[in-house]
This record gives sequence, structure tokens and C-alpha cells, in this order.
Amino acid sequence: MDKRMKPGQRVLFALRKMIVSGEIADGTRIAEIATAERFGVSRMPVRTALRTLEQEGLVCRVGARGYAARGPTPAQIDDAIEVRGVLEGLAVRIIASRPIDPAFARKLSACLAQGDALFASGQMEPEDIDRFYSYNLAFHDLLISASGNRAIGVALSRNNHLPLASAAALAMDWDDLDTAWRHLAAAHQEHLAVGRAILQGRAEEAEQLMRQHARAALIPGIMPLVTSF
Repeated sequence: MDKRMKPGQRVLFALRKMIVSGEIADGTRIAEIATAERFGVSRMPVRTALRTLEQEGLVCRVGARGYAARGPTPAQIDDAIEVRGVLEGLAVRIIASRPIDPAFARKLSACLAQGDALFASGQMEPEDIDRFYSYNLAFHDLLISASGNRAIGVALSRNNHLPLASAAALAMDWDDLDTAWRHLAAAHQEHLAVGRAILQGRAEEAEQLMRQHARAALIPGIMPLVTSF
């Protein structure tokens, strides 16, 4: 793994991918010490990653022995991402259905500009994963907040505890950053399309684009970042 990423993120992304892909089989115990040695980090990043994965439903506690993997089924992933798409689609529909707040428009434009800058070079470096992670979360969080519908946020928070449902659930293949770059760049283009539809008041289109954006994470070969993206 590349040392230029934060240790906690490196471990989290890698373990998430290994569990989802079946490389770490369902029910397999994940030992802190052995995992730390494998990734060349201290035990703290491993412990933090396992706690996050527990919240996502990808590991479970096994008494004093630590954690064990909980490999999700394709149906579980599909259902959770479908719900996220519906909820986020509703959020953008609400925003686009009413007069656009100039302050929101400025925040959205500034957020999307971060994505533009991230992909301007045409290639991805390992440290760019952290930047995309922050940008992606900022984009999704901004839309939920701007909708003004607290129930959407509550429902998403509950859904995020399902496997790979959260926009924060990023998993990467570190041996193929070129492919990762293409997928994340495509996600950014989808962000731009959603943003344009919102700012132009095309509520129905914005909703459909947002739902498609969530579904894109289910395409074979794309690990959900969701996002999920």
C-alpha cells in the first residue's frame, strides 16, 4: 500500500474491498495484530477501521476475540444502494423544485470546482483518494442539508449502517489506479450533471440523475463508494 495515504484510510478501504470481494471469507476472524503487520501500520488504524466496518455491517464482534467478517450478499448491497438513491433523489428534487438560494448555489459551485481541480491532471495519484473521499462526502452532505428535510437525513443515517450503503464506503483496487481514476472521474461528471439540473430547476431530471448516480456503484468492477459515489 502507498504510504502517502492516511494509514486509517488505507486499511479501511483495503479491508472493505477484501470483505466484499470474498478475499476475507464470511466469518473469518480479523486479528488486529496480524492485520497491522500485513499493512505495515500500528494497531490503532486497524482498530479504527474495524469499528467503522462494524457500523457498516461488514464485521461483527466475536467476544474477546475481536472481529469477524460479515460478507454481504449482492441482494443486500443492491437493496441498500437502491434506498440511498431514492432518498438522495428526493433531496435534490426538493432543492430543484423551489427558488435556488444564492448561498447554496455558491457552495455547490465551490464544491464541484474541487472535483474539477482533482481530475484536471488526467491521472490519479494514491494521495488523491483522500481528496476524492472528502470532496465526495461534501457533495452528498451539501445536498441532504440543502433539502431542509430532516427525515431524509435520519433515514440515510439508518441506511448507512447497511453494507456499502454510505457515500463514504469507498473501496479501491490499489493495483489498478488507472481504472479507479476512470470510475471516480465518471462519478464526478455525474455530480456535475446533477448540479446543472438542480441549478436550472429541472427537478425531475435532477432526481433521476441522482438515482442513476447511486446505481452506478452496482456496475460490475466498480466498488461502491457508495459512492458509493
